[in-house]
Order: sequence, then C-alpha cells, then structure tokens
Amino acid sequence: MSYFATRSLDMPSMHEELVRDRIRTLHREAEEQRLVSGIMRLRRARRDAERASSRLRHALLRLV
Repeated sequence: MSYFATRSLDMPSMHEELVRDRIRTLHREAEEQRLVSGIMRLRRARRDAERASSRLRHALLRLV
C-alpha cells in the first residue's frame, strides 16, 4: 500500500468529518428547540393559571 492509501484509512475523510459535525449541530439545535418549547409551554401554563386565579377571585367577590 502506498503512503496515501494507508493514511486515508487511518484518518477520517474531510467529508466524514463534515457529516459528523453537521449531525452534532443538528442534535444541538434540536435540544435548544426542545428547551425553547418547554419554556413556552411553562409561560403559557403560568398565564393560564393566572387567568384562572383571576376568574376565581372575581367569582368569589360576586358571592360576598
């Protein structure tokens, strides 16, 4: 085997490294998106809870 043939077997190709880097980037972006979605769900739940609390407070004031 020539030097270059042996070297190409030992080292990952530039294309393979680019593919791995892209996969890592996609995984990182997916995780960030999951975190953003979770934060948005939490904010929506808080808003809904505040509205429900406000409606309950007004309903109780009407009873008094």
